[in-house]
Amino acid sequence: TTVIGSLPRPAWVRDVVLDRKSGQLSEKESDRLLDSAIDSAIRLQERAGVEEITDGEWRRESYVKVFAERVRGFEPDLNSSGGLLYPAVVAPIEYYRPLAVKEVRYVRERTKRRVKATLPSPYIIGRRMWNAEHSKGAYATREEFMRACVPILRQEIELLRDAGADAVQLDEPWLSVLVDPAFRDVEGVSDVHHEMDLCVDLINETLDGIEGIATSMHLCHAHYNRKHVTEGSYELIMPALAKVRVGMISMEYATPVSGGLESLQHFPDGVRLGLGCIDHCDEKVETVETVVSRVEGAMRYVAKERITLHPDCGFSPS
Repeated sequence: TTVIGSLPRPAWVRDVVLDRKSGQLSEKESDRLLDSAIDSAIRLQERAGVEEITDGEWRRESYVKVFAERVRGFEPDLNSSGGLLYPAVVAPIEYYRPLAVKEVRYVRERTKRRVKATLPSPYIIGRRMWNAEHSKGAYATREEFMRACVPILRQEIELLRDAGADAVQLDEPWLSVLVDPAFRDVEGVSDVHHEMDLCVDLINETLDGIEGIATSMHLCHAHYNRKHVTEGSYELIMPALAKVRVGMISMEYATPVSGGLESLQHFPDGVRLGLGCIDHCDEKVETVETVVSRVEGAMRYVAKERITLHPDCGFSPS
């Protein structure tokens, strides 16, 4: 069992993160305030029996913006994507401080459980933070920018391993949302197979050759405020998933918008399934029987020895 990354954040934790962003709090003061919150997040997961834990991502504004906070070349809140404001790349990027090493080291010193680090994938970074108006001077195309992110992420993963992370997860919701034709129309995606192949190639380039740390990627239908952005079965992307060279692929299956478990009949061999079995967008808390039923349904398609359990996604946007 594991978590995807973020845990539900108390309002005051979010306020501290935003006050740090606005300059009302220094990073040192922010860390002092958040340390005790992270301690409680660790205890929460341990008490629940979760075998692989994170720091709840409580030091981050978001799972993807953390890249722009620790890599030079961005300006905040320039790019509107999915109804939210994201940074935009405006200059050649430069890796000047670790993204999550400090966070992993803090958790590693406080638990004997497996520790997972989470990072945005190069494809989602490019989708969220390249904007033609602001970014073409630095990177002529979105794909050029995505590829520039790969060596930075590789360096970070090696540092995370050395800091004590047992696993690293690359978050890639865009690969899932591509299954929705309405979304593809809105985003102007004319060649979905090119986009899928690009996404997979970037994941493989980021992880190939890195040893000593378990690897996974996470997919979901993208959500905010308990609402999903897209819907649709994963059958379209299953051939692409077969090309991803990771140890585990974590997918959102508890929510009805994912189209049911039948697409698992096409899930690739030789990789673990991270099964989303808790619908984090549903305010009704599942019973044990509901969760067991979902897991048994997945076992019709994937052997139980290959299944890890977790929620559909992280909880902080809910």
